[in-house]
Formats: sequence, structure tokens, C-alpha cells
Amino acid sequence: MTADVDNKLKLTIQSFEELSTSQLYEILTVRAAVFVVEQECAYQDLDGIDRHSMHVTLWRNHEIVAYARVFKDDNDLWHIGRVLTTERNHHYGLQVMREAIKVAEENDAKCIEIEAQCYALGFYEKLGFQVSSDEFMLDGIPHRRMRWRK
Repeated sequence: MTADVDNKLKLTIQSFEELSTSQLYEILTVRAAVFVVEQECAYQDLDGIDRHSMHVTLWRNHEIVAYARVFKDDNDLWHIGRVLTTERNHHYGLQVMREAIKVAEENDAKCIEIEAQCYALGFYEKLGFQVSSDEFMLDGIPHRRMRWRK
């Protein structure tokens, strides 16, 4: 699925199989730039989940400005992860998260779980997520689990 958000932006929602090699390369590049380089966090990004995810991407002129992946685990619990924006203060992250929530809802999700970096809890609370765990370290960064319920 593709939708024009405005004249410059294009939103795509694609399964792994629908991604072109160029799109996948761009997604992996921007995830490494944000999570590994910018946040100085060495972690195993390629975890096998991408193959079973829907990839929600906001593009501007073939460059990613926001991204999230949506997937259902083996216990039928929906998750949103790898949420990022390459430009702050434009609400691109909100646009991508709203679409990611919609993807899960359209697949009958009643609950969605995320592992949120603690600095971003307020961002996710704006979208209806509530903290559901104590703080824990994930790849050297403080996180908390959060849940959204329909």
C-alpha cells in the first residue's frame, strides 16, 4: 500500500516480500545510522523478525524520514518496533506510529506491545500506550515495556 501524505512525502506499508532490494537496503541503512551510529549501540539488528513484519515507511524523495515494523509473535501478541525518525520536530514518528497501530488493528489486534526507550515514554503515551513494566536495560539503553489496548 502507498499513500501520499503531502506533496513531498510518501507512506508505504509493505510485507518483507513486497520490499524491493533497494528499499530493504535503505531501511537497514537508516536503522544502522540511528540505532548503531547515532545512539552508539552495538546490537544484532538482523533478528529474523523482518521477514514476518509489515514495514511502515515514510519516504521523502527516496529517503526515509520515519520507519517502524509491525509483527505478531508466536503467542499472537502484536508488536511495533525499530521505530525511528531521521528528522525531529516534524511529527513524522507520530504519522508512522499511527499507521503501524492501524496495521495491527486491521489484523484484529486488541493489544500491542512495544519496548520503548525511556526517554521516549511521553511520545508513546500520546498514542495511548501505557507503561507495563519496570525499567530494564536492552542493549545498554534503559527501556520499559508499554502496551496499547483497543
